Amino acid sequence: MTKEDFFKAFKNQSYVEQLKEIPQKFNVVHDEESKTTNITIYGIIGYSWMGESFSATDIDNALNEAGANDIVINLNSPGGDAFAGIAIYNRLKRHEGKVTVHVDGWACSAASLFPAAADETIMGLGSMLMIHQASSIAFGTKVDMRKEADVLEELEEGIIDIYMTKANVSREEIRGKVDAETWFSSKKAVEIGFATRSESAKEEEPGETSDVTNSALNSNQKQEIINELKDILKPNNQQTEAPVNKKPKRFL
Repeated sequence: MTKEDFFKAFKNQSYVEQLKEIPQKFNVVHDEESKTTNITIYGIIGYSWMGESFSATDIDNALNEAGANDIVINLNSPGGDAFAGIAIYNRLKRHEGKVTVHVDGWACSAASLFPAAADETIMGLGSMLMIHQASSIAFGTKVDMRKEADVLEELEEGIIDIYMTKANVSREEIRGKVDAETWFSSKKAVEIGFATRSESAKEEEPGETSDVTNSALNSNQKQEIINELKDILKPNNQQTEAPVNKKPKRFL
């Protein structure tokens, strides 16, 4: 399985081009004085077959080293391997210390499971969270394809189970949002229950720019972000080229 095969799993090719440019960063810092472990997770979730990535084993090792420390995760990930994401979710849930997730940029697909494992999730200003259907790259007969579709349906039900531990809406509504591929701003992530709170813009000092000017500037910045995301999410035709691999991989 090559990185090119991995990217074929995504329907939106503009989104794919964005994914290809994401630098990988996985860093762990233990602070024994404050009893806190900071983990930076930037990039694709998966294993060595994806090329440069980080795995559930990396998280497990970091948490074992952390002991009972509180965990602070700085997250910026488009997702990746579904089962790696689920394993990380469950490992974080079992950690005895407090788990805090800061979404610095995006928490998409498999990475959207991490906030569900946290005691507190803080959405950075302008950050986004995205949920969508599971996908796979499979090769075989019509029987193999039907079997793979059944696996994906069961996988999605399990993922929705995870979302429902945080969501304050019905399962049917979450299912609809998964099917539609839904992006949540920091505010909407808080409203639906996926995040605890969002960071606010720094308040201006008295005597500086007026409140009216500052409010307009923030509105313009938000609109620019929305416009950029709309461009990224414009629908494209899904690729149908058969991959070389013989064993299916499931992505989020």
